Amino acid sequence: MGDRDEPTGALVRPYAVTRGRTRPKVDIAIEALIETTVHGRQAGGNGGLGQGQEQQYIATLCDGRLQSLAEIAARMQLPLGVARVIIADMAAEGLVAVYAPASLDENDAVGTELLERVLSGLRRL
Repeated sequence: MGDRDEPTGALVRPYAVTRGRTRPKVDIAIEALIETTVHGRQAGGNGGLGQGQEQQYIATLCDGRLQSLAEIAARMQLPLGVARVIIADMAAEGLVAVYAPASLDENDAVGTELLERVLSGLRRL
C-alpha cells in the first residue's frame, strides 16, 4: 500500500467506540429527541469526567437545542446503532435527557398529528 492509498483521517471502527456492544441499555427510537442535561453540561465543563470524544461532541451538539437520534448519527457520521448505544449510555449516566415520541393511538395507525408536524417542518425548510 503506497502513501496515497492510506486514509488521511483517523479511522476508528464503530465497535471500538461502543467497546464491542451492539445493543443499547435502553431502546431509543430513531426520532427520539435528545437534550443535554445540567449534569451533562457540568461534566463537559470539567474536562469530560471520563467522557469519550463522541460523548463530548453529543453533549455540545444537544446543549440548548433538541436533536433527534437520527440527526446526531448523521452529523457524527456514525452508524445509527453506534449512536444509539452511545446515547443510551449517556442517558443512563444522566448526561442527556431522551424524549420519546408520542405513541400512536390504536385507532390512528398512521399518526396524523405526527405526520402534520413533519409536513409543517418540511414546509419551513
